[in-house]
Amino acid sequence: MISITAIFKSRPENKEQLQSMLDYLVTETRKEAACERYDLHAAENVFIIWEEWKDQPGLDIHNNQPYLKDFITKSESLVSEPAQVYKTVQIL
Repeated sequence: MISITAIFKSRPENKEQLQSMLDYLVTETRKEAACERYDLHAAENVFIIWEEWKDQPGLDIHNNQPYLKDFITKSESLVSEPAQVYKTVQIL
């Protein structure tokens, strides 16, 4: 199992637009065969996606999906800083 945590800090004026784009990303990603979990969380202007993937090949397929690439390109102007993405391993 592969875990990913992605953090997006929206500019206040872009919060609704970014959330809408993230909602679409979550809906499409959950359709992928290797996706075990893809949950969106929020606190004020911060959005966090918690992901779990069956394996690296499945994650590689996800990373090449047109809707993910489109999200990355379009979201750059909506966030206050670059996204933080952490690939983690459960230790406990």
